[in-house]
Amino acid sequence: MWAGLGFAVDGGSTWVSGAEYTLGSDGRRICGWRLSGASTSAIDGLPVSEAKARPPVAQTHPNGVVALDHLVVFTPDHQRTIAAIEAAGLDLRRMRDADTYEVPMRQGFFKLGPVILEVIGPLDPTGDGPARFYGLAFTVADLDATAAYLGDRLRPAKDAVQPGRRIATLDKNAGSSVAIAFMSPGAPSA
Repeated sequence: MWAGLGFAVDGGSTWVSGAEYTLGSDGRRICGWRLSGASTSAIDGLPVSEAKARPPVAQTHPNGVVALDHLVVFTPDHQRTIAAIEAAGLDLRRMRDADTYEVPMRQGFFKLGPVILEVIGPLDPTGDGPARFYGLAFTVADLDATAAYLGDRLRPAKDAVQPGRRIATLDKNAGSSVAIAFMSPGAPSA
């Protein structure tokens, strides 16, 4: 699935932003993550790998991906998941309520090096199930070129929440069990 979406895959892994993404046997879902300094094997149901990271592999992706912008986690109990992530040693940077996901959601944001961890959930708890990996948002060099490469597998681009950026989401019929979005580059830092 990942190679079919234009990611360079080598030995069951792909590399973006200097991080390795080990693909599950079906290549369709996020099965876990590795966090430097995490002192736990799971954070509110999200498995944390204790394996040592390999040195980064430089890869050029035919879809134009140059970085992972953010990782999205969904939880039925936002406050509980935020507390679990903070207990693992990460600092909450910002919280907001928004309709970004077509229904009212609460969003919490953490910084994981160059990547943002976005935790989404309902305004009030809807159950006691675990948090789960929901999706990935990648930065691409040229969103129009990515759209041309992916064709009808990518929905039309629209303005992103981040000023000056655009975002396009992968169609649900493209074969991924997690949401994937592609974003135009942000403005250069001053």
